[in-house]
Amino acid sequence: MLSKIIEVSKPVLGIAVIITVLQGTGLLGSAIPIAQSASTKTGVLDAKAIYPAEPEEEFDYHFAIKDLQGNKVSFDQFRGKVIFLNLWATWCGPCRMEMPTIQKLYDQVEKDNIVFVMLSLDEDKDKDKIVRYVQKKSYSFPVYQPFGRLPQQLSVPSIPTTFVISKEGKIVAEEIGTTNFNTKKFRNFLETEARRASRE
Repeated sequence: MLSKIIEVSKPVLGIAVIITVLQGTGLLGSAIPIAQSASTKTGVLDAKAIYPAEPEEEFDYHFAIKDLQGNKVSFDQFRGKVIFLNLWATWCGPCRMEMPTIQKLYDQVEKDNIVFVMLSLDEDKDKDKIVRYVQKKSYSFPVYQPFGRLPQQLSVPSIPTTFVISKEGKIVAEEIGTTNFNTKKFRNFLETEARRASRE
């Protein structure tokens, strides 16, 4: 019985030893981005792009956000366009991991009928930290913070969480956790929603 327990425990102990060594040598911080990059490239984290055919929830536009200059923006002004809404924070490792894929998506899609809202949930006092982070990474997508309370549907249990909202105001996609949005399937999904919006 003891030999079976030892046999089962070997892989776990091996991983624990590797993590301890990396942490002790200060290399753990360098190893994490490599592991994250590898997992993104495998396709394991790709956005589904085919979403369940269940009743689509109405999105609540009745709230405000603010840009990084502090200007209040009514979310209602985005009504009638496809919205890519991502909830993130600078302290969130999984959020930081997916952001380069969002930037690539942002660079590639037509933005006439698609609005990107990168909504940082960092505390108000950390605005400078957000600005520095966005500048350091050369992100060009629009970044906002909440202006007052967010609607209940945005009280998500974990971040990153991303919603795609149709021009009719329905949530047509929801991705929870680190996701690779830089895929042909997801780009096609978003652009199909936008084309449909422009035809109607």
